[in-house]
Amino acid sequence: MSRRGLHRLAATALALLALPALAQDVLIRGATVHTAGPRGTLQNTDVLVRGGRIAEVGAGLSAAGAAVVEARGRPLTPALFGGINGLGIEEVSGESSTRDGSLALGDGAKHMVVRPEFDVTLAYNPDSVLIPVATMEGVGFGLLSAGATAGGSILAGQGAPVRLDGGLDPAGPKVLFLQLGARGASLTGDSRAAQWMLLDQLIDEARGRIPAGSHVALLTPAGRTALARYLDGQGLVLASVDRAADIRQLLRWARRHGVRLAIAGGAEAWRVAPELAAAQVPVFVDPLDNLPASFDQLHATLENAARLRAAGVAVSFAQASDAAHNARKLRQLAGNAVAHGLPWDDALAGLTRVPAETLGLADLGTIAPGQRADLVLWSGDPLDVAQYAEQTWLDGRALPMRSRQTELRDRYLREAAPRERGGLPRAYAR
Repeated sequence: MSRRGLHRLAATALALLALPALAQDVLIRGATVHTAGPRGTLQNTDVLVRGGRIAEVGAGLSAAGAAVVEARGRPLTPALFGGINGLGIEEVSGESSTRDGSLALGDGAKHMVVRPEFDVTLAYNPDSVLIPVATMEGVGFGLLSAGATAGGSILAGQGAPVRLDGGLDPAGPKVLFLQLGARGASLTGDSRAAQWMLLDQLIDEARGRIPAGSHVALLTPAGRTALARYLDGQGLVLASVDRAADIRQLLRWARRHGVRLAIAGGAEAWRVAPELAAAQVPVFVDPLDNLPASFDQLHATLENAARLRAAGVAVSFAQASDAAHNARKLRQLAGNAVAHGLPWDDALAGLTRVPAETLGLADLGTIAPGQRADLVLWSGDPLDVAQYAEQTWLDGRALPMRSRQTELRDRYLREAAPRERGGLPRAYAR
């Protein structure tokens, strides 16, 4: 074969290796199936997967040609939500060149630059080494977030949900991120009152009531178009806010402008739970918020999730710090909410169905015929950190249950090969 032919063959082989593995027909037999849907928990139940979708859920199923996994009563759940973070757009939190989640075009804190058209999904890296750390512990999807920072604005930009299946594109509609209260005061002249003044001006611009050429205009033409979509109810606005009074103002603002809203944080959200339930606004709470970290969190409580759910609010979860590296720990937060009054089924829904519904992922978050076969088989209770994911499937494809962390562990646990046989030096002397 000619050298050109060999190059073509090699290129074809590499392209085939780069493709995701084809979905496999799988029969998971005899599981405790937590559907996170109307059927609740099903004992000793089978789940049949064909072509990447759930084909049947029931007892005594059979399927010729399907790989059989004997669950022996162990829990089977939908793949979990990994939270609101930079998983795939942040690699090393201490290295700025690996962080793509915020925009700072202004001169530090002196000049606010408003660019709602900023879209962090364009920087998403499905090959991030953080992703297998999450998927091997049951995480199947998350929400890429745009963060507000000095030189940017309280309208931080857009993100979107992503499935951790190796794909490059978002899995659902875009989300606009808004930061309010003490979290965003440094971007609005150290005044939370100025946040509403600026938001009103931005809405006037998006609606054409302030000319694009005006000396006071803050939005680019692309920014006007992007913001107008959310004002027309064509996307979700996710507001990071904690204080009850600020949440009330936010609900009024959203009602006045027809904005579809969700809240992240919401340390004092339980105090306005009836209003949130009436407005059908879901809340992504941090169940570890207890002692106040700021004056916006004076009424923080570990019972926040339980009180919100009891009032009829849809509850999911988010964590406050280093969330991309710790996406796998979101189930620990859900377990903490259960320990403080949230029913177990509602906690599982907060890790599966509620975020999927909130983010417009209609075929995720539950175990039912027709849904994507994004599933996790657990060693025991998935909300117990002593248990672990035995296998994660995305679209019926069994993911490798390893990550860079486990590979490093295994490298230094086994006897090192001598250097003359290709061995690598150990990191530490014995």
